[in-house]
Amino acid sequence: MLLLFDIDGTLLIGAADAHRDAIHEALRVVHGVTEPDRRGMQVAGRTDGDIVRALLTHAGVSARRIDDSIDDVRIAACEAYGRLCPDDLTACVAPGMRALLERLGARDGTLLALVTGNYEPIARLKLRAAGIGEFFPRGQGGFGSDHEQRAQLPAIARQRAGNDTPWPRQRTILIGDTPRDIACARADGVRVVAIATGPFAAGKLHEADAVARDAGELGALLDELLDRERAAPPTLQL
Repeated sequence: MLLLFDIDGTLLIGAADAHRDAIHEALRVVHGVTEPDRRGMQVAGRTDGDIVRALLTHAGVSARRIDDSIDDVRIAACEAYGRLCPDDLTACVAPGMRALLERLGARDGTLLALVTGNYEPIARLKLRAAGIGEFFPRGQGGFGSDHEQRAQLPAIARQRAGNDTPWPRQRTILIGDTPRDIACARADGVRVVAIATGPFAAGKLHEADAVARDAGELGALLDELLDRERAAPPTLQL
């Protein structure tokens, strides 16, 4: 089974300040936008590129200038985060999450990867500072640096996991904390388990296949799904 984990609000809680500041610095350096206006903008579950586009559009930057500079902004943001990332984010790991990752990583036939709106260098630095980067191998996952639309990321992650052919949808589960996580899983036809440790209460996540209140409940739900899949006959459907 391929388990695709979101980062902010799922694996980590309260680890986004330096990330936000790095994005703002990149907008200032590349576009001269000194005070990006986030009022009324729900950023949870969006990709970095999507957030950048929304902030720049609101600041009056033309679509053409945004498109022409999208790589420059990404590079500047990742460089800034390299300086701004705290040395230690272990206190931001969601309670019980490290133990869950250790247990899932030890299960035969289970691959852990990321599906996150973070640019990949930011995601890797963030998880390394949190002490859980070891569970998510390089060369796997889907990131905000791969595509601006989050709905495209699960398919990218499945392609990387499957090498020559995409990892099967029916053997993939996405884990996230926002309605956008649920929507991106639905867009790719994979199952999704939501966890209510981010900005959305469990009632707002009801469109997921299952909802957990914390890492303990998430572990129980995933164990049930993984055990059921192990007992099921193989299928060739992708």
